[in-house]
Amino acid sequence: MYTTLVSTETLTAHLTDPQWLVVDCRYSLVDHAKGEQDYLAGHIAGAVYAHLGRHLSGPPVPSKTGRHPLPSVTEAAATFGALGIGAGTQVVAYDDVGGMVAGRLWWMLRWLGHDSVALLDGDWRAWQREGRPTAAGFERRPPSLFNPAPRPERLVTIAALEAELAAPDLLLFDARGADRFRGENETIDPRAGHIPGACSAPYGANLDAGGYWRPVDELRARFEPLLAGRPAGEAIFYCGSGVSAAHDLLALAHAGLGDARLYAGSWSEWITDPARPIATGE
Repeated sequence: MYTTLVSTETLTAHLTDPQWLVVDCRYSLVDHAKGEQDYLAGHIAGAVYAHLGRHLSGPPVPSKTGRHPLPSVTEAAATFGALGIGAGTQVVAYDDVGGMVAGRLWWMLRWLGHDSVALLDGDWRAWQREGRPTAAGFERRPPSLFNPAPRPERLVTIAALEAELAAPDLLLFDARGADRFRGENETIDPRAGHIPGACSAPYGANLDAGGYWRPVDELRARFEPLLAGRPAGEAIFYCGSGVSAAHDLLALAHAGLGDARLYAGSWSEWITDPARPIATGE
């Protein structure tokens, strides 16, 4: 069972294995149709497609939710079953941005009790560079029965976060770029800054210059000082809309440090109420 990362070599060896399912998660925040169009033009042979907005998010509610709220457990289970994910399925997810979007599928499946899910190391770009098997057009797998076993301790609601915010030992981390954390260069959300008490932990630092995940020892060296000797389960991670923060959670798990918590509403939900405090700078 693979639970964090899978190499292109390993995936190639299992492309025809009926117990393995590849899910293409490519998506653009600028052009919401582009990821699916790119999938239709060419994808890993046998891969099905999951759209961030339609499949991995519920409908956003203006002035109440973030940009990509989680679907309900029932809705998510129906989506996963329709994709062909069952109890014995080894899922491999990928995108073309280092796992920033595919990490959402990884986290959601683990949140609902399905641990056999990993990201493709090097993503679609490595697969293409290496000339590995591709296909075009829409593909589907026979539907399966997905029985969710939710792990509510992995999810933090806004009410729970507000209750913890004043705690002196708060472990809260922002996975967005350091400039957005400081309140600079904000082009996505209407307010800039970060949740008071948070520390910056940009997800991009989990990757090397070639777009591959850093070795386990490097990831441990990055996150152990942030955790300051405390278990990962006490830490909360957020980002802009609950997507890229999963990248940090996968890094922690891959480094053997445990499972942290996700504030899925993230910054875009936090700022829906102008009374909630914000901070800027370091």
